[in-house]
Amino acid sequence: MSKKKSKRYLKKVSKKAGLPPGSLVHIGEEKKEKARIELIYYDEETVEKKEISSFEESSQFLSRKGVTWINIDGISDVSLVEKAGKFFDINELVLEDILNTEQRPQAKDFGNFLFVVLKMVNYEAERDELLTEQVSIITGKNFVISFQEGIAGDVFDPLRERIKKGKERIRKMGSDHLAHALIDATVDSYFVVLEKIGERLENIEEETLSFPSSKTIEQIHRLKRNLILLRKSVWPIRELAGFLEKSDSPLIQKATSLYFRDIYDHSLQLIDFIETFRDISGNILDIYLSNLSNRLNEVMKVLTIISTIFIPLTFIAGVYGMNFRFMPELEWRFGYFLILFLMALVAIVMVIFFRKKRWF
Repeated sequence: MSKKKSKRYLKKVSKKAGLPPGSLVHIGEEKKEKARIELIYYDEETVEKKEISSFEESSQFLSRKGVTWINIDGISDVSLVEKAGKFFDINELVLEDILNTEQRPQAKDFGNFLFVVLKMVNYEAERDELLTEQVSIITGKNFVISFQEGIAGDVFDPLRERIKKGKERIRKMGSDHLAHALIDATVDSYFVVLEKIGERLENIEEETLSFPSSKTIEQIHRLKRNLILLRKSVWPIRELAGFLEKSDSPLIQKATSLYFRDIYDHSLQLIDFIETFRDISGNILDIYLSNLSNRLNEVMKVLTIISTIFIPLTFIAGVYGMNFRFMPELEWRFGYFLILFLMALVAIVMVIFFRKKRWF
């Protein structure tokens, strides 16, 4: 594994070793671009979208009756996350979890806000690489804050369009429904990724059955690794959705809690797909190893047959290669041709015998 790939899986969690709880240290891939804060305010009648430079600019929107969605793209800027914590009165332990991108997907109730951690995924088929990005969502009474790493893309664009067009119920609902929509968009993106992985799985299976090469085993292991990463991201979503569905928090209305049951069902479907794909990838690996073993056996069989045929020929050549003075055939005019004929006859008889035994 290359050094570049190693950094993806080992994100220097050791940087927090020895630090007290609540220490704000970013753990994850650094984003070169400057962090960006996007604000979307909407109610049943209006929608306003703008890019802000400070959280104080959101005060005029937070005082209204509608819903304010603040999306922070790029959490490697620790000071920006710290400012968000001070302005919205977010616990330091929550800020610590936001900056630590190795968090397990989870949901917590802090009374005045709900905290949700998810993994956003994107699959690059050309490089056969699965990119993961942590998304943290804080839901208050009339606002939602989403923190993104800004690495694996953004699956919230369709949601932005829905808010803009206002053709669905989201404009009539509160912040809890927006939080559900964000979680639902993230979970739905897994189906897109799994569809791409399924197509990749079919291609590898066809290649394994027809013309497997040394690269095939590498592709199989890379696919199995991607499925393990997906499984790690999907399994906790079931607990997360169940917690939000059964939560008695005043921030979640009863009408919205029913929608979290749908996310729970989707998580079960995703788990079934992942487990099925893992079984298929395991079977493909078995097929590859079986084909490899069969090819080796075929080669060994051919070499064994050739060696067996040459054993008596070598014996005959060895006998007449001893050059004893009183070997009668050595003085005979047609001895050389007789020996060649005898060797050819022995080889032909052995080949016919092997064919009748169906040894090749």
